[in-house]
Amino acid sequence: MHGTVFVPKEKVGIFVGMFEAYAKEDTKHGKPKNKHLVESISEVRLAALKSFWTDILAFPQETNRPLWWEVWLREATNPSDGFHDFRRRARALGIEVSLREIHFPERRVLLACSTVDQWVAFGNLFDILAELRLAKPLAGEFLRLTPRDQAEFIAEARSRIQPPGADAPAVCHLDTGVNRGHPLLELALDENHLLKCSPEWSATDLDGHGTEMAGLALYGCLTSLLMSTEPVTLEHRLESVKILPDHGQNDPNLHGDVTSQAVSLIEIAVPQRERRAFCLTVTADGRDEGFPSSWSASLDQTCSGASEEGTPRRLVFVSAGNTPADGRHEYPQHNHLYGVEDPSQAWNVLTVGAYTEKAFIQTPDLVDWRPIAQPGQLSPSSRTSIVWQDRSWPAKPDIVMEGGNQAINPSTGRPDYVDDLMLLTTRVSPEGALLTTTGDTSAAVALAARYAAIIWAHYPGLWPETVRALLVHSARWSSAMLEEFPYNKRENRLRCYGFGVPNLQTALWSASNAATLVVQDALQPFDKVDRKLKTRDMRLHRLPWPTGVLRDLGDVNVEMRVTLSYFIEPSPGCRGWTEKFRYQSHGLRFDVKRPTETLTEFHERISKAARDEDGEQAQFGRDDRPWDIGWRLRRKGSIHSDTWKGSAAELASCGVVAVFPVTGWWRERPHLDRWSRQARYALIVTIETPKAEVDLYTPIATQIGVPVVSEIETGQ
Repeated sequence: MHGTVFVPKEKVGIFVGMFEAYAKEDTKHGKPKNKHLVESISEVRLAALKSFWTDILAFPQETNRPLWWEVWLREATNPSDGFHDFRRRARALGIEVSLREIHFPERRVLLACSTVDQWVAFGNLFDILAELRLAKPLAGEFLRLTPRDQAEFIAEARSRIQPPGADAPAVCHLDTGVNRGHPLLELALDENHLLKCSPEWSATDLDGHGTEMAGLALYGCLTSLLMSTEPVTLEHRLESVKILPDHGQNDPNLHGDVTSQAVSLIEIAVPQRERRAFCLTVTADGRDEGFPSSWSASLDQTCSGASEEGTPRRLVFVSAGNTPADGRHEYPQHNHLYGVEDPSQAWNVLTVGAYTEKAFIQTPDLVDWRPIAQPGQLSPSSRTSIVWQDRSWPAKPDIVMEGGNQAINPSTGRPDYVDDLMLLTTRVSPEGALLTTTGDTSAAVALAARYAAIIWAHYPGLWPETVRALLVHSARWSSAMLEEFPYNKRENRLRCYGFGVPNLQTALWSASNAATLVVQDALQPFDKVDRKLKTRDMRLHRLPWPTGVLRDLGDVNVEMRVTLSYFIEPSPGCRGWTEKFRYQSHGLRFDVKRPTETLTEFHERISKAARDEDGEQAQFGRDDRPWDIGWRLRRKGSIHSDTWKGSAAELASCGVVAVFPVTGWWRERPHLDRWSRQARYALIVTIETPKAEVDLYTPIATQIGVPVVSEIETGQ
């Protein structure tokens, strides 16, 4: 039998002391002190220790196995004395504590090597402990191994890996090629799927960059794989099309053509594979400041599949590009001055920037080096769109993924790469080394493409627009991001971090208290009536929310997140950037019924907004409810996501979401005969309550007739 007792954090030490008195002291009647309290509870110190556990991993089961922990301590009244005392008591118990610390307001974070039993025996630990997590293995530890030792680690890992099936989804790298001879790559990369855009180029990855990205796209950071002993079943494959020459560069004017050629080459070579995430790590300069270029417009065309009838839609990931290395010590202002690089301003791609959680340096020779970014902040290399003058274009990046960190060399005051702050990945070197470190926005985009392939492996029926939507929908801002850019600076938050960091588990599964509905549908935005083109369709999606459960919750806070994703057909050229001749073929927007509106009133309000020439300026279309981003900011681009917060009772009356069109060049250029085309979209809606015991999923599953399992259900 287990029980949970609420104890204020500052009183935990007193509470535990009562149990220690029970074990060591007797009353005058010869009975243990606090007998009635203590004898109803066992292992209280272990239970108290587990209550501080905040890692997504399970709490370690082996109590006598030494592990490296990330220890978050509360600031004491006298911080110097408090932390000195913590270190002294840790040493007395044989706990190894790192010399380095990270400081936050009211928190200090350090690493310690300890067993669970040692933590349990640590007197007065709970007076200062705030959180406890497992430390993440550092890449530098593996690079200090000899090539033979690296090979042994890789051989052991290879013995645990189940290769993916031939028809599994794939990440296709548009890069410098991939060296397939690496033992961790060859099992998921067919030699016939190593292509090149020019017959004159070598098939070998002479640079090594593509091979590094392939390791991340298949496994993520290799520290987790190499430190584990668990079996691994790969759910996706790799492909590669080399788009860069062995020496020099492509003609800048040909970037768009070379990329389109690469896409066609792999689709011809593997025509049966429909689930493919293209990973583009190559970028040019960022002088366009959001305006379409020939390359970005070509990517928008590639994603849309609108070039000719029957052309598939594609999911393309593009890195945001890296800042000049010599100015990264001027962080983060340096990042704000450099806009994302071409072609990452494209509307239909998923542009990926870099953030980091890596801030510990364990290499003994670098004890005086200082990490540039703190956990949860932007990577020193990542570009943003804060510098863009014209704010009418979509904010970029769309999401951020781990891209590593850098540190300041104390002897020069300049930034430099440190292996402990980077990601571990694959290489094939003449010296025999099989591991290396990498980072920056290239690493981030490879990790994002990996997530997409995994989502497709679980849900093969999803469209590219839907997988893109799920990644954005699952993304959240870290506390450091929210602190840097509070609500009144949320536009710059979007232009720095996009919608945040995707969570793969959130993208894959619903929880009982967080139910997600995925809709894949289409509408015809425009129609010709009496020789005039007018807005035609809208969709009203009635959400199967458990209104009875929500009304019973009353004033309990809930969240509703809505994400709408679609692909536009581009029309580039300077004239396409004016109001009359638009870049986008059409636009789609979403709106949610207000609590006091009838369905008829809601329909009329949306109809007015849809009929408006822009659909964006109409004051009657705006929604002043507490959305995280708000209707003014979320309307840009071809993916829109926002979160509403309010009471459960309010949400019970808001169970209808409208998707409606706004104008574009399909309507404004009738001579091109695009006005009758259909527009596909993916709509994702999640409701969530902080109360874990509230079951929202089961009533929804019962209402729409799906099996009661904790996973996303898709439907029209």
